[in-house]
Amino acid sequence: MSFKDALDSVRFVVTAEVGPPKGTDIKEMIHHMELLKGRVDAVNVTDNQSAVMRICSLSVCKIALEHGLEPILQMTCRDRNRIALQSDLLGANVLGIKNLLCMTGDHVSAGDHKGAKPVYDVESVQLLRIVDGLNNGKDMAGNELKGATDFFQGAVVTPEANPVEPQLIKFEKKVRAGARFFQTQAIYDIEKFRGFMEYARKFSVKILAGIVVLKGAGMANFINNNVPGIRVPQGLIDELKAAGKEKALDTGLNIAARHIRQLKEDGISDGVHIMAIGMEDKVPVIMQRAGLL
Repeated sequence: MSFKDALDSVRFVVTAEVGPPKGTDIKEMIHHMELLKGRVDAVNVTDNQSAVMRICSLSVCKIALEHGLEPILQMTCRDRNRIALQSDLLGANVLGIKNLLCMTGDHVSAGDHKGAKPVYDVESVQLLRIVDGLNNGKDMAGNELKGATDFFQGAVVTPEANPVEPQLIKFEKKVRAGARFFQTQAIYDIEKFRGFMEYARKFSVKILAGIVVLKGAGMANFINNNVPGIRVPQGLIDELKAAGKEKALDTGLNIAARHIRQLKEDGISDGVHIMAIGMEDKVPVIMQRAGLL
């Protein structure tokens, strides 16, 4: 079953991430792919995540296909102008990559090449419109293509942003621009997310709740102090503190599994997107504890 078919079904869909390495040694990445194979419905391949230079997402998506995984190509607007974006999209489609996540992208100031010039010729809503045009046989300039693409395109949203209203406005713009599914930024307050989903259910799109594994109280405090739009409730921080350093990660895995179980059992979202951030080997553990395996 394809990722699109899985979302169109009544199944609870699970996606995870594969982070391309910074260098040509891909042994660990392949190991993570093998661990995820047969367990998740698709894998996101990040695009120079956090503006850190890595192997390009396009090549890693092709490797994922060769290893029996269905990839979701993440494409950011930070590093390419509209010509390069469209060229890469055509290339991805002819390589058999059908799923796409359109993102504006973190600024280069967050990464390891701070002297790089950010492009941002277009942003995520415009990129979605470009993809919709390519799917209908025309490039951004209105020129006819010799063969259209057939992408299943999605976008991101931050449900716990405060204030949330700008996110809701952009969410609607992305839906109108052609987004078919959304993967959210990390959520930790399930009741707050439930309120967002009541709003999102007005639209004919699928929503995968973002699950980021907390390694400890320090990570939770760092998120609260440095990551806009994401808030770890004090109760979860206290739970991680009470676990102590030795059991903090295990507690973080349990929290992720507990949230996934609630999202599934209460029918809150259409699935989850698990972001283990360097701990891809823990994804099957989380799924097992959540009752998904």
